Amino acid sequence: MRDWLIQLRKSKNYTQQQVADGAHIDRAYYAQIESATRNPSMAVASQIANFLNINPSIFFSEHLSEPFIVALTNSPVVVAHCDLGLRYTWIFNPHPDFNAELIIGKRDDQINSNEAITALMDLKRKVIESGDFIRRQITFPMTTGDKVYDVFGQPIYNQDKDIIGVATVSTELQT
Repeated sequence: MRDWLIQLRKSKNYTQQQVADGAHIDRAYYAQIESATRNPSMAVASQIANFLNINPSIFFSEHLSEPFIVALTNSPVVVAHCDLGLRYTWIFNPHPDFNAELIIGKRDDQINSNEAITALMDLKRKVIESGDFIRRQITFPMTTGDKVYDVFGQPIYNQDKDIIGVATVSTELQT
C-alpha cells in the first residue's frame, strides 16, 4: 500500500475518482497505484503529482536512488522539497519523531508548533522571496531532547526558470 498517497488524497478531501480525473487516468488504474499493485509510468506519475502538487520522484524513490538511500539512511541528514505554499512534496530520512508518509502535503506548522518551526518556515519563505540560498542553525525540540540542525535551503526551479518551491538539507550537529 502507498499509505502516503492515500493519506495525501484524503487530506485534500479527494476521492480516487477525482484524482484519476485530474490526472487523466482511469480510476481503477489509480486504485491499483494507491494499493501498490501497479507502478505508474513516469508520465502517469507526473500527471498524478501535478494534480496533487507533489514531486513525481516520490513514486520511484526506492528504485531510483539506491546509492543515495544507502549513503543517507540512518545518517543525521534530512532532505526535503516544499512547494510555494511550503507544503512538503518530498522528504527523505526525517527524524524518528516524524512519519514521512504523513508529512507529504502538509506545512511544518500543520505538523508541530514551536519557535523552530517558525524559524524553518521563515527560512523557506525568504528563499522563495529572494531566490537565494540561505543557511541557518535551528534548534528543534524533539522527544530525545533538543537537536541543533544546520539547515540549508535553496530554490527549486521549473524548466522556465520560475521558482516552484524550496529544497532543504538539514544536518544534525553534535552538541
